Amino acid sequence: MGLGTKEIKGRMQAFMDTCRRSGMKATHQRMEIFREIACTEEHPDAETIYKRVRQRIPTISLDTIYRTLYRLEAEGLISRVEALSDRARFDANTDRHHHFVCTRCGLVRDFYSRDLDDYRVPSEVREWGDVSSTHMELRGVCATCLSKKGEPD
Repeated sequence: MGLGTKEIKGRMQAFMDTCRRSGMKATHQRMEIFREIACTEEHPDAETIYKRVRQRIPTISLDTIYRTLYRLEAEGLISRVEALSDRARFDANTDRHHHFVCTRCGLVRDFYSRDLDDYRVPSEVREWGDVSSTHMELRGVCATCLSKKGEPD
């Protein structure tokens, strides 16, 4: 499964368009941090992004990674996925979608569902305020972990 060149180019173009529109400078560091998320379906955490980007930019700091991730999130270029670990993971897929999370290995995969997109927010929740979006996260055990059923963890 993997991302195609067209998808990655589209995400990078969205980055450049957002920078122009918002006045955010498209620095080399920001571009490399965004590229690291845009080129994968892994939903990497900040530490993973830091290690990978640092191979290309040895002087980058973890603080720069975090500040950039929060800025990219505020600009709507990425979203934060709160999976099972204590670390937030990041996703450059801005299309409406949902997540499957493996409760054993932490794998996060995107999926699309019209049924879930059409989810009707319960009236008691609507009474609390306006709901601007919904996101479903399904948790279970991935096929790889299921195939290791007899193997020790």
